[in-house]
Amino acid sequence: MPPTEQRPPVSRRKLGIFGVVALVGAGLIVGTGIRAREEQDTRLKEWTDDQAIPTVAVALPNAKALSPTIDLPGRLEAYSRAPIYARVSGYLKNWDADIGARVKAGQVIAEIEAPDLDQQLLQARADLASAQASAKLSEATLNRRKTLVASNFVSAQEIDERTADLSNKNGAVKAGQANVERLEALAGYKKITAPFDGVVTSRDTDVGALINAGGNSGPAMFTISDITKLRVYVNVPQNYVPAIKIGAKATLALPDYPNRTFQATVEASSQAVDVASGTTRMQLGLDNSSGELMPGSYASVKLNLQRESTPLSIPASALIFNSSGLRVATVGPDDKVLFKTVKIGRDLGKEIEIATGLAPDDRIITAPPDGLADGDHVRVTGAGAKGKPTTASEKQDVKG
Repeated sequence: MPPTEQRPPVSRRKLGIFGVVALVGAGLIVGTGIRAREEQDTRLKEWTDDQAIPTVAVALPNAKALSPTIDLPGRLEAYSRAPIYARVSGYLKNWDADIGARVKAGQVIAEIEAPDLDQQLLQARADLASAQASAKLSEATLNRRKTLVASNFVSAQEIDERTADLSNKNGAVKAGQANVERLEALAGYKKITAPFDGVVTSRDTDVGALINAGGNSGPAMFTISDITKLRVYVNVPQNYVPAIKIGAKATLALPDYPNRTFQATVEASSQAVDVASGTTRMQLGLDNSSGELMPGSYASVKLNLQRESTPLSIPASALIFNSSGLRVATVGPDDKVLFKTVKIGRDLGKEIEIATGLAPDDRIITAPPDGLADGDHVRVTGAGAKGKPTTASEKQDVKG
């Protein structure tokens, strides 16, 4: 058996070098792992922070006029309308025009029998005749007395008294004549006549009915309306009053004629805002020479608006209403949120017309997420991220 070969012993120096190398290697491995972990933590934090930034879509306000008109309810009324009341008391003798009848100015439509007035007139004429006779007698007596003045049979005092008596008698004649003329004029009102050409739109009396003079004791006997031209009254919200000028055109739609429209013209404005409704009453004129439209009818009135500037409109989803009021979230050049208070002009359904508060170049957030605050950083996606963002209407067209 051969003798065992003995290896030379490893020197301590080599063992030291080997230990140092091992320690360095272990340190490198540990350091590399720690660095990798730190880089992973950093990337995770960046990803987490990145995910915490809300992503929003933006659009420019739509500067195109969505609708240059406004629809309002209206009511048709006769251009001229006269309720007819009696000027004398009595009983209705007869009437000659019923509802729907067309009448001319001055045409007799009814007659009143007034026996009390007739008796008053007879009495007044009798009183006048008596006063005239008394005045003639007084005048004749005075003339005879004057012929006797030269012979001193009549004193100047008596002449003065006779002259004064004649003046009183002449005054009584004039008063009696005035009373007769007044009663004769009043008797002329026993015949009820139409004040102008028109249509009888109501009759609230009949033969034999007791008639009281004046308009405070009951409804009008007749109502005469001129319907060749109609008035249309609409209550315009205060926001739109400046955009509706005198002479502006309007289109009317009536339920009576579902397949037709009628043209009207703005003629007058009340120049005042009703405190309760916040509206201004405007009057439109409508030709009705054909007579097919009826007073009292309902109409849908489409008024043309004459704006000095084109209004801005935004999606309805962009509006935020909370304790701070009505606001819109916009994105600044630094991609930070800036809230702006706005005032609504018109609600057009999917879009809202803004009266004040926005500029044409504002980037609005079309659907702001919950919890958004002023100064928050956001990530803008879509067309708004690069270059000019789309308008609100363009975004809706794309969705459609």
